[in-house]
Amino acid sequence: MAVNYVVQAEVIDIQADQPRPSDVFLVDSNIWFWMTYSGAGLGTDRRARVYPNYLRSARRAKAKVYRCGLSLAELAHLIEDIEYQIFQQTHAGESRKEFRGNHPTERAGIVTDIQNAWRIVKSMALSLNFPIDETTTDAAIERFSKQPLDGYDLFMLQAMVVAGVTQVLTDDGDFCTVPGIQVFTANRPVLDAARAQGKLLVR
Repeated sequence: MAVNYVVQAEVIDIQADQPRPSDVFLVDSNIWFWMTYSGAGLGTDRRARVYPNYLRSARRAKAKVYRCGLSLAELAHLIEDIEYQIFQQTHAGESRKEFRGNHPTERAGIVTDIQNAWRIVKSMALSLNFPIDETTTDAAIERFSKQPLDGYDLFMLQAMVVAGVTQVLTDDGDFCTVPGIQVFTANRPVLDAARAQGKLLVR
């Protein structure tokens, strides 16, 4: 079943857009996944080409590119999940905990993949530092009642608010439900919904 997005953000199709020097992007975790992990898409996912190409163009244009520390947690989870799926092809029935605890060689390879991925992220983007404190969590839980975002996205969005960043490069459709930001994406259902609702911005 398709998601019925109520689009409140301005949405930009990255396949028809050229980044500008004045752009200031927070790059979402899913983009870093496709940008830094060789197993992302396993050669078949077009997003593993489209988003990295746009991000490279943004850096060539001298746009500001930011990362959020929370992306490390998401990136580590995504990489481990792919490696666990591969592992299960030859070790059916072993739990994720067994995978982590009983197979040090495989675990070491995953640690290396995550370390290398995060090294690339750090080399490409500035850190959007913000504290996860009482003020931040209160603001996040307040927003949770208004927009359909997951926990990571709530904090990333709060980091953007605190830093005054209004542009996010993401494939996550949930961001399009947030007013006051610009969502740069190649997510087809989001683009279609934005076009139908008059929220698709051509720059």
